[in-house]
Amino acid sequence: MTKSHFQHYFTILFFLIIGYSSLLGQAAEKSVPIFKDGEAQIVAAFEDDTKWIRHDLWVETEFDSDADSKMDRMHVSVTRPAQTESEGLKLPVIYVSSPYFAGVAPNVEGLFWDVKHELGEMAKERVHAEVTRVGKRPIISNSHIKKWVPRGYIVVHSSSPGTGLSQGAPTVGGDNESLAPKAVIDWLCGRAKGFTSPDGDEPVEATWSTGKVGMTGTSYNGTIPLAAATTGVEGLEAIIPIAPNTSYYHYYRSNGLVRSPGGYLGEDIDVLYDFIHSGAEEMRASNNARVRDKEMKNGMDRRSGDYNDFWASRDYLNDMAPMKAALLMSHGFNDWNVMPEHSYRIYDKAREMGLPVQIYYHQNGHGGPPPLSQMNKWFTRYLHGIENGVENDPKSWIVREDDKPSNPTAYADYPHPDASPVTLHLKGGAPEQGVLQMEKSDTKEKETLVDNYSFSGSALAKAEHTNHRLIYLTPELKEDLHISGTPKVTIKLASNKPAANLSVWLVSLPWNEGRRTKITDNIITRGWADPQNHKSLTESEPLVPGDYYSVTFDLMPDDQIIAKGQQIGLMIFSSDREYTLHPKPGTELTIDLDGTSIEIPVVGGLETMNKTIK
Repeated sequence: MTKSHFQHYFTILFFLIIGYSSLLGQAAEKSVPIFKDGEAQIVAAFEDDTKWIRHDLWVETEFDSDADSKMDRMHVSVTRPAQTESEGLKLPVIYVSSPYFAGVAPNVEGLFWDVKHELGEMAKERVHAEVTRVGKRPIISNSHIKKWVPRGYIVVHSSSPGTGLSQGAPTVGGDNESLAPKAVIDWLCGRAKGFTSPDGDEPVEATWSTGKVGMTGTSYNGTIPLAAATTGVEGLEAIIPIAPNTSYYHYYRSNGLVRSPGGYLGEDIDVLYDFIHSGAEEMRASNNARVRDKEMKNGMDRRSGDYNDFWASRDYLNDMAPMKAALLMSHGFNDWNVMPEHSYRIYDKAREMGLPVQIYYHQNGHGGPPPLSQMNKWFTRYLHGIENGVENDPKSWIVREDDKPSNPTAYADYPHPDASPVTLHLKGGAPEQGVLQMEKSDTKEKETLVDNYSFSGSALAKAEHTNHRLIYLTPELKEDLHISGTPKVTIKLASNKPAANLSVWLVSLPWNEGRRTKITDNIITRGWADPQNHKSLTESEPLVPGDYYSVTFDLMPDDQIIAKGQQIGLMIFSSDREYTLHPKPGTELTIDLDGTSIEIPVVGGLETMNKTIK
């Protein structure tokens, strides 16, 4: 080989080595998600929001809920790291959907139903408010972006049907609100069509998606992940619903009774429809006529409060059979808007189905996500596929009364596995305080209360002497008492009228007031029922004045430690000023004490209760 040939080959080899080294360097410099202790970490290359790619599109669904003879398209926005474009990086998606992103109706006078009327009557027609749409393309929402994009996720938002720039009609729990997020997930997995405009045909593909999707959100935004999961859509691997409304009947009714969600006296499903209807102005009148003024008006039944097909179709517990997504639920035990039963009923069913489940309960009110670390581990396991063992962690995480929400206590499950029901009976004392005791007396006592919505529940609980409620107290607790689960009450009553509200509070006394009062100090749990539904939720019958009826129903689930020195009180009254209709005062309810009792789930059961109150 001549010297020139040698130099030629050496030169080629040199450039091959340099080129290969350069490629190795480029590969080494590529940004990828990083994991530590089973959690996705913030990656510096993903953290610069000025480099994020943000764009929007419309995903075609399989329904036509605005009846314009075209499949509705959902408005979708995407926020993703630049590396999904420059380096071809594929990442999993955290997806949030809502009817609220484009604005809501003003709370004008008369928007809510008037609650001052007799039971079984219909209130006068209410006022309908219009939504002024807000927002500017391509951004639908900025929620969750700063939390998840730097950790190696793409964040996707969409507006619900009939809201914002999404086509269709809002139905408040109808099938289209499940199928809309399903379509978006199908698009993220390459199975549905996306377009650059609401009516055009220029396609958009999610080439940057791994096809692994998780959903989260709070309240209505937490309902939608569950709605999507009930479709069984492939690619939806995990959901974290926070304070979700899982049944619109349970939200607006209670055991046959017309009941408002806490803080929204007089709200009903048609009010919520008006509140969110921010979609195309030209479609609103026809949507209103078809959905609000026909389907809802005929189905919601504010006269009887009975459960029917309309409500059954808006109960996600009935639709869970296809569900496959791992489920981390989050709720507050003192959420009197979307009450804590909403999460428990779904958690209980998912657990029964053998799905990966966890439940996080805190002691505060509406909202409140699990700790970030817990959410991170959940999404890391099911979206990135990192085997961090989260599925083997304790199923239940309860924030104890004096702890921060970020510091829950782990339990094997909820309710506490060592909890069992203890039955307590009543001994009279009206119009003052009676006794709540372990022994059942055979005194054939009866006591009467007089309905008057003018007095709040808290005022009645604090009153030393009143005929507007009956209250029965345990002796002072000798030790702290841990309640975990769902109390159940049976009340034998007679009414002097054909219809009456029935309200029950379980309270901790003496009532504590002042700046340092905690939300757990006074109200343990609550419940409401319509005695006309004593036989069935689907059929009510007028009460025969003077006849006795037994009504059995659950109170809201709870997990609370009642402090030593307190007394547990069962308070029975009629109209609850903050939640029920307000009929004219004067209805009399007579309670047969021998036929009335409450089951309280106590950790340690009967033995512990005996030690605590005897």
